[in-house]
Amino acid sequence: MIARSLAMVTIVVPDYDAGLAFFVGTLGFDLIEDTDLGAGKRWVVVSCGEGAKLLLARAADDAQAAAIGRQAGGRVGFFLHTDDIAASEALLRERGVMIEAALRRESYGAVLVFRDPFGNRWDLIEPLAPQEMGKAA
Repeated sequence: MIARSLAMVTIVVPDYDAGLAFFVGTLGFDLIEDTDLGAGKRWVVVSCGEGAKLLLARAADDAQAAAIGRQAGGRVGFFLHTDDIAASEALLRERGVMIEAALRRESYGAVLVFRDPFGNRWDLIEPLAPQEMGKAA
């Protein structure tokens, strides 16, 4: 194997501070790094627990700006896990996050689809414990 883990994924945002406001302020991610690179560029990294970090990259040209909110071609492109989906849903609603559809149960757990303020679709999942897999649907 060439690599042992996925370390970071870039998400293009219209503005660094708007990205931080949502990911840190609304979702509660941790700010890992915010380094000024000069000429208006910053290295902004956020994270929420284990797994890959997000690099918030400000769109640098019209082509990148056109990709904001459609980085996965309209599909759900990002997945978060939670231990309490009901409490997480309540917080998302309280904080004005756009919930796309009602909470649903799947064979792998409870799922809630939401959009970030830039238009990207996210799945919030409360996974079933391994011993519960296959019992729900």
